[in-house]
Amino acid sequence: MMSSRLTTALLLIATFLLLPVAPLAARGRGGINLYSIPQEIELGRRMAAEVETQARIVDDSVISEYVNRLGQNLAKQANAPFPVTVKMIQSSEINAFTLPGGWVYVNSSILMMADNEAEFASVVAHEIGHAAARHATREQSGGQLAKIIGGPLSVLIPGLAGVAARQAAGVAAPVTSLHFSRAFETEADQLGVHYLYGAGYDPAASIDMFEKIASTERATPGRVAKLFLSHPPTQDRIRKTQAEIRKLNPERSSYVLNTSDFETIRKRLYDHLM
Repeated sequence: MMSSRLTTALLLIATFLLLPVAPLAARGRGGINLYSIPQEIELGRRMAAEVETQARIVDDSVISEYVNRLGQNLAKQANAPFPVTVKMIQSSEINAFTLPGGWVYVNSSILMMADNEAEFASVVAHEIGHAAARHATREQSGGQLAKIIGGPLSVLIPGLAGVAARQAAGVAAPVTSLHFSRAFETEADQLGVHYLYGAGYDPAASIDMFEKIASTERATPGRVAKLFLSHPPTQDRIRKTQAEIRKLNPERSSYVLNTSDFETIRKRLYDHLM
């Protein structure tokens, strides 16, 4: 006869494996996540502090204000469970990344590569999609659950909440890999399209940016960060993003493609980098 402890363990596993997939607008609120919102915010704060001791943050207040203001406009569409902060790193490498708890970093090369504000916003929107859907802690939680399921029964019985509590102090190392599954990358693409649309930008700008990034890597191998290259293949991303754009309703007669602010900031950033 199955022991009560084993029954409890199996029911716990089944509960997580059978969780329904949340609708697009609500993704990140459900699914497997062993971290509370306060734990994720604190984790992100500590990781951001570490990043900023190593990376060169653009120290021009006008540029910084513009980048974060653009991010806040997109974050309003995301309804993230915590504040979102967007900062720019001075680097020629094509890269952007998201830490737990709403910390988004985008390299200066992204803005310089973009031809207009909508293209730049598409990269920020993708990263905010990762933040709002809590991909960093969900990715980590999935790995931890797999370890728990494969481990001894004594690990299962205390419950997943205890595992999350034990993670609070020492989880940074595995999450700092910043590698998301292709499913999460696709979800961030889809969410980003909706954020662009909601903020009034042309969502097709995201496709233009995909193509620019792919073209840059072909022309200058190694300039695009390995993190970016781990995203789904470009043609697959384009196909899925186009399908998501077709779902947007109602179709608008006009979109924001560029602003005078973007052109001013782009020139200012160029002068700052020289």
